[in-house]
Amino acid sequence: MPEKEKYSAQDIPNKPGVYIFRNESGQVVYVGKAKSLRKRLSSYFQPSRKHRADPKLRALINSIAAYETLVVKNEAEALLLESRLVKEYHPRYNIELRDDKQFLHVCIDPNEPYPRLRLVRQQKSDGRLYFGPFPRAGSLRNTVDFLSKRFSLRTCSPRKPCEETFMHCLEHIIRSCLCPCVKQVSPEEYASQVAKVINVLEGNTREILDELSARMLELAERREYEQAARTRDTIENIRSACERKRAFSRTTLGLPGSCRKDAVAALQRELGMEKPPVRIECFDMSNLAGTLAVGSMVCFVDGASCKKEYRRFRIQNPEAKDDTAMMREVLGRRYSRLLEKGGGEGTPDLIVVDGGIGQLHAALRALAETGMEPTALLGLAKKQEEIFLPGRSEPLCLEKSSPALRLLQAVRDEAHRFAVSYNRTLRRRRIRESVLAEIAGVGPARQCALLREFGSVQKLAKAGPMEIRKRVEGIGLALAELIHNSLNTGTKI
Repeated sequence: MPEKEKYSAQDIPNKPGVYIFRNESGQVVYVGKAKSLRKRLSSYFQPSRKHRADPKLRALINSIAAYETLVVKNEAEALLLESRLVKEYHPRYNIELRDDKQFLHVCIDPNEPYPRLRLVRQQKSDGRLYFGPFPRAGSLRNTVDFLSKRFSLRTCSPRKPCEETFMHCLEHIIRSCLCPCVKQVSPEEYASQVAKVINVLEGNTREILDELSARMLELAERREYEQAARTRDTIENIRSACERKRAFSRTTLGLPGSCRKDAVAALQRELGMEKPPVRIECFDMSNLAGTLAVGSMVCFVDGASCKKEYRRFRIQNPEAKDDTAMMREVLGRRYSRLLEKGGGEGTPDLIVVDGGIGQLHAALRALAETGMEPTALLGLAKKQEEIFLPGRSEPLCLEKSSPALRLLQAVRDEAHRFAVSYNRTLRRRRIRESVLAEIAGVGPARQCALLREFGSVQKLAKAGPMEIRKRVEGIGLALAELIHNSLNTGTKI
């Protein structure tokens, strides 16, 4: 068992964040948040606390063998992270946040012909886009209302609005709706507006905040103080709801260094392996509404993530429409390349796939097709944390406190984070590039040439027409002026 960590106030940042206490077996016993991590942790480790605190607090302090801290930007972010970790680990000494309360998310269904913004409390794996969670419900509701108006999105409830919907709707009068129900806008034009809203929800708020700030000053100069105040409130709501959130993964928490070897050994025992799974590779797919399908592979060595060995994949087979087909393609590509290099040290001791029996069978077929030597393989299903193994009809279920299960969860969740991050990167890139596609005379070849020369649409927008003409071959002054004007008028990038 690990020795108790010695507390030193100088090692703790004087910043807001979340702290995690673990007992000698590595189990999380308490999760808390603090405006100042240094002050809060110092209050726990005062010598008098062990004798004068109430019995529950004394029991908690005596059980602490190790602690971790996670620094965040503000108290709201700390509240979100604390709530998430309490629901994840169910620490013995946490009570207040052990309920089923869920913060609000913004949901967009890309499968709808004309998507709208909705507020939901539960995030599901259903192909929809989710943003959040957001701790300030009032600010979020006002922000969603503003964005729907600003980008003229529909707010009606029918999945596919039609002329009958239009007959009973006043949105086009009071909110400037684009009215897709009566074909006043094309699906492509509406999708472009939705993409701009997604860009804001992902934290790219600078342009819209600059626009609102200029409007607020203009209203104040005209002495329209009430409208200026409402605009000021809108700015604060957007900053509160849409500021970039730091992404924390469970691998950030991981296991204390002294517990990693124990977790690897426990996993070996639970799976009945001949040798310990020193190198674990895990795969996950990210596929939003059939577009930009990607796969990820993460690698853990001795129970710790080894990021230099991470790999990501764009799905190349157009026939790969579901997770099992994608899983088969990604594993086939990964281990075909590994065999071409001769395997060796890069050969995993254990392969984990995110999913159930379907994903497991797809992985088995992929390994068989590549000629890979028999390797330990399992599927980890999220819902009940069931472990599916080849040749077994019933899944293996481990105790939630099992170090082996915690290691598998850390590996699986890191693969999921890596896949989703790659998908979002590609989606943001497509949104940026779609702006160029809307300019007449700028086809795919010229788009590539412009982006290759300037690096991004933002840098291109700052260039003058003469600079564009000079640096990109085949673009005349007239087209350069059109590009410059298109990127610097109307809705900014």
